[in-house]
Amino acid sequence: MIAAYASAARASGARIVHCCGFDSIPSDLGVMFLQQEAQRRFGAPCTRVKLRVKAMRGSASGGTVASMLNAVKEAAADPALRKELANPYSLCGPAAVKGVRQPNVKTAVWDEDFGAWCAPFVMAAINTRIVHRSNALQAQAYGAEFRYDEAMLTGRGARGRLRALAITAGLGAFMLGAALAPTRRLLQRFVLPAPGEGPSPQAQRAGFYDFRFFGTTADGRILRAKVSGDRDPGYGSTSKILGEAAACLALDVPKAARAGGFWTPATALGNPLLERLEAHAGLKFELLEA
Repeated sequence: MIAAYASAARASGARIVHCCGFDSIPSDLGVMFLQQEAQRRFGAPCTRVKLRVKAMRGSASGGTVASMLNAVKEAAADPALRKELANPYSLCGPAAVKGVRQPNVKTAVWDEDFGAWCAPFVMAAINTRIVHRSNALQAQAYGAEFRYDEAMLTGRGARGRLRALAITAGLGAFMLGAALAPTRRLLQRFVLPAPGEGPSPQAQRAGFYDFRFFGTTADGRILRAKVSGDRDPGYGSTSKILGEAAACLALDVPKAARAGGFWTPATALGNPLLERLEAHAGLKFELLEA
């Protein structure tokens, strides 16, 4: 979309902001929130930030699953697309392509900073790209050496490690099955929800999520933050977040303040949206004791 329409958006004044739901506002605004506090406290950004999913309850609809299956199918058939999807700076423009090597949790790993085992987080591939684009659009406000990754906390000890290994194996099996036409058809027919199916209103109300952020400055100072939301992440929460994002862009961000083009939630909507989300959408942004 950026390659096809950025010049037209700049010329017309259209302000386009993708990823204004559970992907990727809690991640993007959570990092923004942490970095603003780092600047206030330390006079410097956190050059290393981790997002860890501490807890989450929700489910995927058939439409979301269909989108994931299509993405895997397209990537399996196109080497150039696979290379682009593997590039953490793919949304940042040519100047940022040769950035620092980014961490990426692909299997069960022990996280010393959280004192727990971690497993891959399925939405990290989207969220990390949006966060890096926010940094690029702000002239590397998080630092030219900024490193960022996302993962799920699975607990301590042998049980936590086994859970992390099980999640890793499950994701790997899904990706392999989705990439192969015969198994993809079997998954669609017998296992996965069909487009139009999804969590009930009751299940949406019972959902929630709890994200934890761990930031470190270049000289080793530490800052922790928490972003939490009520409702099912992908549907109950996303619907409220999306509505507030649209209202924020229409009512709170003058056109003189943001020119036409492709923005991220943090760079287009920033603090006005954060305030709306806390007031009306069931989200909380909190600093924690280091």
